[in-house]
Amino acid sequence: MNHLPLIIKREYLTKVRNKSFIVMTILSPIIMIALISVVAYLSQLNNEKVRTINILDESGLVGEIFKSTDHTTYNMLPSMDLQDAKALSKESEAYGLLYVEDFDSVEDVSKHIMFYSEDVPSLTVISDIERKIENELTHVNMQNNGVNIDMIEASRAYVEVFQESFEGEKTSKTDSLVKLIFGIAVGYLLFMFIIIYGNMIMRSVIEEKTSRIIEVIISSVKPVQLMLGKIIGTSLAGITQFAIWLVFGGLLMTIVSLVLGISFSESPMPQQEIMEMAAQKPDFTFYFESFKTALTNLPLMNIIFAFILFFVSGYLLYSSLYVAIGAAVDSETDTQQFMMPIIMPLILAVYIGIFTVIEDPHGTISTIFSFIPLTSPVVMLMRIPFGVPLWQQFLSLLILIGSFMFTVWFAAKIYRVGILMYGKKPSYKEIIKWIKY
Repeated sequence: MNHLPLIIKREYLTKVRNKSFIVMTILSPIIMIALISVVAYLSQLNNEKVRTINILDESGLVGEIFKSTDHTTYNMLPSMDLQDAKALSKESEAYGLLYVEDFDSVEDVSKHIMFYSEDVPSLTVISDIERKIENELTHVNMQNNGVNIDMIEASRAYVEVFQESFEGEKTSKTDSLVKLIFGIAVGYLLFMFIIIYGNMIMRSVIEEKTSRIIEVIISSVKPVQLMLGKIIGTSLAGITQFAIWLVFGGLLMTIVSLVLGISFSESPMPQQEIMEMAAQKPDFTFYFESFKTALTNLPLMNIIFAFILFFVSGYLLYSSLYVAIGAAVDSETDTQQFMMPIIMPLILAVYIGIFTVIEDPHGTISTIFSFIPLTSPVVMLMRIPFGVPLWQQFLSLLILIGSFMFTVWFAAKIYRVGILMYGKKPSYKEIIKWIKY
C-alpha cells in the first residue's frame, strides 16, 4: 500500500503546527522589518540633518564655488586669524572649518588645505569638498596657462557605445550588472533555503531516531516512502512559511511606511545632489536608460520557469543528502563531519557564478559546472539571463532530476540501515558498507 500521501500530510501538519515554527513564522518578518525600519529611519534622519561648514579661504581661489544646499550650509568667514576661526566654529557648533592657505602657486595651495572638525568628518563630505576644489583649481591652472576652458568644454565628446546582437536585439553594458545581481540573489536564496530547511529535515530524522518512534513507523512503512514523505512534507512546510513571510513582510512594510512616514525606496543620496550629478555628467541619464533596457532584455518567462524547476530539483537533491546524514548519526553534533561535502559544492557554485559566469557565461568552465548536478541549480540559473540554448537547459535539468532519483536510492540505502543504528558515530567506511546491504 502506498503510504506516501499520508506521510507527506503528517510531516507537513507536524511542522506547521509546531509552536517554534509558528512563532518564527510570525516573529521573523517582524524582526526583519523592525531592523530595516530602524536603518531607514536613521538614514532619513541623517539625510535631514543640516551641516554648517565655515570656510576661511586666504587664497581667494575656491571660496565662491561652495553653494549652500538643503543639507549643507557654507559660511564664508571674513579675513581673520586661523585660531579665531577655529574658536568661532567650535563655539557656533559648526560641522567643520575648511581652511585654504594662501600661496603663490596653485600647486602649493592644493597641498595645504585643511578641514578642522570636532569629530571625524563624513567621507562623503570630504570627497565632495575635494572634488569641487579639484575642479576649480584645475580650471585656474588652465587659465594661468592660457587655455580656453569654454573651448575645451565645448569640444568635449561623450561616447556612448550602443550594443546590439547580430539578430538585432539591443543590449547595454548595464545588462551584465543586472544579470549578475539576479544570479547572486538566486544563488543566495537557494543557499539559504537549503541550509534552513535541509537542517530542519535532518533534525526531524534525528529526533524520531533518538525517540525510538522510528522503530514503530518503519514496521508499516517502507524506508524510501518515509524518506520521500519527510522531504516533500518539510519542503511544503518551508514553502508555506516562505510565502507567509513574503505576504506578512510586505504588509508590515506598507503599514510601517504609512504610519511612521518611512520611505524604504528613498535613495540615500539627496534629490538635489542627484540633479547636480545629472547636470554635471550628461551620461548619467544614459546609465539610467541602460538600466531600464537591461531589465527589458531579461528573458523573464524563461527565467521564471527555469527558476521553479531548478530551484525545486536542486533543493530536493540536497534534501535527500540531509536525510541520509540525519539517519546516519545520533545527534546534531555528529553531523559536522558530513556537512562539509554538502556545503562546499553550493559555495563553489556561487563563486563560479560570480567570477566566471559574469565574464564568460558560455565558456567551458561555466558550461561544465552548469551540467554538474550539485552546482547546476545555481550556475545554470546565473547563465540563463545571458541566453542559454533550450537544449542545454533541458539536458541540465534531466541530469539534475536523474541525479535526484539516484540520490534518493543512495540515501534510502543509508536511511534503512542508519535509522536503526544507535550509540555509535559512523565512519565513511561503514556508510559504504550500508549501501552494499
